[in-house]
Amino acid sequence: MADTPFSGRREDEPLLRGQSTYIDGLDVAELAGAAQAVFVRSAEAHARLASVDVTEARTADGVIAVYLGPEVDGWPFPPRLPSMNRDLWRPLMAYDTVRFVGEPIALVIAETRAAAMDAAELVIVDYEPLPPVVNLDASLRGGTLLHEHAGTNVALAWELDPIPDEVWDGCDVTLEFDLTHPRLGPHPIEPLAGASSWGADGRCTAWVCSQRPAGAKHVIETLLGLEPGTVRAISPDVGGGFGAKGGWGCYPEDVAVAWAAREIGRPIRWAQTRSEASLAMGHGRASRHRVRIGGNRDGTIAAYAVDALQDSGAYPAMGTNVTNNLRNSGTGVYDIAHASLRGTSVVTNTTPTVAFRGAGRPEAACSIERAVDRFAQAIGRDPLDVRLANLVPPDRFPYRTAVGATYDSGDYPRALRLAAELADYAGLRAEQAERRADGGSETLLGIGVSCTTEVTGGGEGERATALLLEDGTVDVVVGTSPHGQGHETTFAPVVAAQLGLDVDRIIISHDDSDRSPIGGGTIGSRSAQLGGSAAHGAAVDLVAAARERAAELLEADPDDVVLDTDRGLFHVAGTPARSLGWVDLAGHGELSVDHHFRPEGGAGSFSFGACVAAVEVDAATGEVQVRRLLSVDDAGVILQPVLAHGQVHGGLALAVGAALYEEMFYDDDGIPMTVGLADYAMPSAAELPFFESHETVTPSPLNPLGAKGLGESGTVVATPAIHSAVLDALAPFGVEHLDLPLTPERVWRALQSG
Repeated sequence: MADTPFSGRREDEPLLRGQSTYIDGLDVAELAGAAQAVFVRSAEAHARLASVDVTEARTADGVIAVYLGPEVDGWPFPPRLPSMNRDLWRPLMAYDTVRFVGEPIALVIAETRAAAMDAAELVIVDYEPLPPVVNLDASLRGGTLLHEHAGTNVALAWELDPIPDEVWDGCDVTLEFDLTHPRLGPHPIEPLAGASSWGADGRCTAWVCSQRPAGAKHVIETLLGLEPGTVRAISPDVGGGFGAKGGWGCYPEDVAVAWAAREIGRPIRWAQTRSEASLAMGHGRASRHRVRIGGNRDGTIAAYAVDALQDSGAYPAMGTNVTNNLRNSGTGVYDIAHASLRGTSVVTNTTPTVAFRGAGRPEAACSIERAVDRFAQAIGRDPLDVRLANLVPPDRFPYRTAVGATYDSGDYPRALRLAAELADYAGLRAEQAERRADGGSETLLGIGVSCTTEVTGGGEGERATALLLEDGTVDVVVGTSPHGQGHETTFAPVVAAQLGLDVDRIIISHDDSDRSPIGGGTIGSRSAQLGGSAAHGAAVDLVAAARERAAELLEADPDDVVLDTDRGLFHVAGTPARSLGWVDLAGHGELSVDHHFRPEGGAGSFSFGACVAAVEVDAATGEVQVRRLLSVDDAGVILQPVLAHGQVHGGLALAVGAALYEEMFYDDDGIPMTVGLADYAMPSAAELPFFESHETVTPSPLNPLGAKGLGESGTVVATPAIHSAVLDALAPFGVEHLDLPLTPERVWRALQSG
């Protein structure tokens, strides 16, 4: 009944059988006879559009229409948040200036995709090149402005009070260094795609490849000047997102296609190629942190400061804001008395950046963890011991950091000690010492350890609607929109436990803005604690409403009616013989409730974890192999352990890629050099180690489930551990620092110069 476990994920069977429905494979009546759209994209990073000749394209076989930027009647995309520079807006398509390679210039619509692609090749663009700005310091200086009307390249700037000089002067040891966090490509298995159709009732149905369909509905309505309720946004199966499909919930292309579908009076489909996705889908990370740490030779860290310079790309999007996560977890898991932070985001002639998996939290973790390692090295102490000496004690929660964040709950020493024990940290160090004493091995052993925290969830919360259907099943509509996380599998038992029903009597609905017009989507590791809590609250409210109805039917006071969750039956307390089931109640009319869950003050919970990485470095080639990667994660109460481990494994895989292989690289002219997976080094299963994932449980007091977020924890905790492990291996050669990714060439060069 209430706690009946699943034998497997609800979502798996259609995915494994090829019965899933992605946008490019939609077969619905509304898209019958749909035209196909292809975007002509800029080949220049920064240029005036002297002319765009579409004469031949418009007369090509099968072409229905070709539109240029000035012809698309829609408002531009504003910066994602009010705190960003509002003058740095983005047109739906470029109309006088292009600002990154891949920016849409023209929209070609034809009977078939092949015809649209052929016609797109006939569009002739005459560029007047402008100086490209790729370097962050050059952008900050403002010698060349990407948006001349704005008068600046700064998209966002904030800072906290500096640490007094006397604090730094009182430290036995101070260290300062720069750490570059490379630009990464999310590369979900499904590139962006979309479709739009207008009905006779004047409503638009937009199918969006999105983590946040409710956001897409709002954006399309707003930018096309439509009345609220005009657009219905639907996200069918989505092949991964990682933050690149979050943000506003859609891209300018989705808005342009919706406008064009109304203009030509026909539905339109569009889909990116893999190379287009490399150019035009949002990138992640792309920042530089100037880090300073100070402390005493007894191992106490006294002061920590970060000056972060973030690359927004050509237009402000969610990536512009990720420096703000320094305010949440900039000091990590450490009890540091003095801290100061500053964040500045600038525009460059590159693809706009998004809140890619972790969204500033891996960067914050890499910086503080690298700083702790450098500090430990400077005072001659083991990095594990220095960490243990500075962790926030478990009796200090809720804990307010020196930068103003409040951590809800945690036991950091337990997690770190458990990781060290399970990984046999002492044994690894002994093996390393023995190898170094021999001096003849070409294979260098490095050991890295990390302990990190990250904010998850928070904000405006989530909504859910619970509806009792005629057959006694319950449909719960949630605003969080899954794309592989397993919401149906996770939320159904939460609801079933409150209603006393088998889980197969619970339907979890999502991804349709007509049914869930308000929803923050699946971003920021928020689904279990916010979407799950909203579903839980809707179930509790439905029970309360059902008790009222049962009281009427049983001719009793509602306060005397109880729900026997073992049997799923309502009865008067003390007289269970006369009972009513959910089917009985459904026969007396509709019964539905709406529930809005919002954590008090909008606070987010803080997940945490520890990781030990052991790597082997080939001194002759610089190749790094991850020999062991063990993590201990604490995400509060785990609702579905199998799914939780899957999320951790995905995060760990991303950490390996981020630490050792991946970088979206631009040359000095703003030309991307890693377009497509032939040039962008993403690891396969062959490059990944066997993941060892464990957990501790420290419930969050901020939601009724005690849950915290988990979707990004593996990336946050493991990236700095791998970074530390490689640098630990290179330490005997005098290598103090290398920026990520630690490619064989970069490592080999460091060994040659060491």
